[in-house]
Amino acid sequence: MKLPVDPERLRRQFPSLTDGDVAAYAEVTRALLADPAGRGRRLAEVLAAAQRAREKEAASAPLEDDEHLALAYVRAMAKVQSR
Repeated sequence: MKLPVDPERLRRQFPSLTDGDVAAYAEVTRALLADPAGRGRRLAEVLAAAQRAREKEAASAPLEDDEHLALAYVRAMAKVQSR
């Protein structure tokens, strides 16, 4: 599935993005685009997982895979939007 913004373009525009940031963007964005009817619910799940991940990080607790991905996605989007 084609992404709305090419990862290479993102890398050029936002040099602070890491490979992990771009990978998280691609994975989550593809999942969101794959299910248009469930997009809002899925995005809410990603944001909730990112919030859990932040809380666990603060407590030095291990993260689940979905929390790690969600947190990476949210941090990548923050880098893009902070400009």
